[in-house]
Amino acid sequence: MIETADITGVILAGGRGSRMGGVDKGLQNFNGMPMAMHTLMRLQPQVGEIMINANRNLGAYESFGVPVWPDVIGDYAGPLAGFLTALERCETGWLVTTPCDSPLFPQDLVARLAKAASDQQAEIAMAAAPEEDGQLRTQPVFCLLRVDLLESLVAFTHGGGRKIDAWTAQHKTVTVPFDQPGDDPRAFFNANTLAELHRLEQT
Repeated sequence: MIETADITGVILAGGRGSRMGGVDKGLQNFNGMPMAMHTLMRLQPQVGEIMINANRNLGAYESFGVPVWPDVIGDYAGPLAGFLTALERCETGWLVTTPCDSPLFPQDLVARLAKAASDQQAEIAMAAAPEEDGQLRTQPVFCLLRVDLLESLVAFTHGGGRKIDAWTAQHKTVTVPFDQPGDDPRAFFNANTLAELHRLEQT
């Protein structure tokens, strides 16, 4: 069994926000509070430690009261840069990743990922959820990772690898479906544009 205290959470807020007009997505208001703060409040009770991965407006993120780390590889290299940054800073046995733009993710996300990883003796547990067409699809930015995968990820990213699935495919990965009765179908909806953000607020 993986203990909550042995899991560090990272909120991935390091993207360019290009589909939102270049604004910092994590700092956009959702129901009166920055999206990344919603994510923090939802994730904090599920983990032992928590940090934020951000590449700009560091002072704004630091005001949330948790450590903030910029990407260890430059040029906005995508979510894997955030995974790598957090794995380098992680002092627990496991790391869980969440994006800053899905403020309704499940309150039992980490427990379910941890149970699956433990039951299957997997190195990685990845969430999957139904999309609007009803198909179950993996949500690669919602991952629980063994911290000792750091060397593997360093090698993969230094070789130019940027796709999460291409890297996780190298390891024993279990997919965890969030399509049970009582699961919110919007839990993994991410707001990429301001219009999507407003639509999410209205639901």
